[in-house]
Amino acid sequence: MAARLTDRQKKKILADYVQTNNYCATAKINGVSATTVKNLVRANADIVEKCEKKKEENTADVLAYMDKHKDMVCSFIGKGLEMLNDPEKLAAANLSQITTAMGTLIDKWAMISGGPSDNGKEDELSKSLREMAEELESDT
Repeated sequence: MAARLTDRQKKKILADYVQTNNYCATAKINGVSATTVKNLVRANADIVEKCEKKKEENTADVLAYMDKHKDMVCSFIGKGLEMLNDPEKLAAANLSQITTAMGTLIDKWAMISGGPSDNGKEDELSKSLREMAEELESDT
C-alpha cells in the first residue's frame, strides 16, 4: 500500500502543478505518479483555480510595476547590455560565462518577441548574437 501524502505534500504538489501545468513534470518534481497528481488536481480544482488566478494577478502586478518604472528598467537593461558588451569584460570572461549570458539573452528575447520570425528577416540583436557565437566557435 502506498504511503499517504501529508497536507504539506499535497499543497506543494498543487502549487507545483500551477507552475508547470503538467501532470508528469509535477509528478517528477514530487516523486509521485502522474495519476496521483491528476487525482489531487481534480479533487482540488477550486484551489488550483484560485492559485492560477493569484499567479495571473502577481504577473499583472509585476508588469504594472515595471511599466510605471519603464525608464528606470530600460536604463538598467541598457547598462547591463553595455557591461556585457565591454571588450575588457568579454576578454576576462570564460567561454561558459559568455555562452550563459548569450543563451539567457536569446531565450528572453525570443520569449518577448514571440519566437523566431517567420519572414526570414534577422533583427540586429539576433544578427550580432549569431556573429558573436560564430566568432566564439571559430576560436575553439
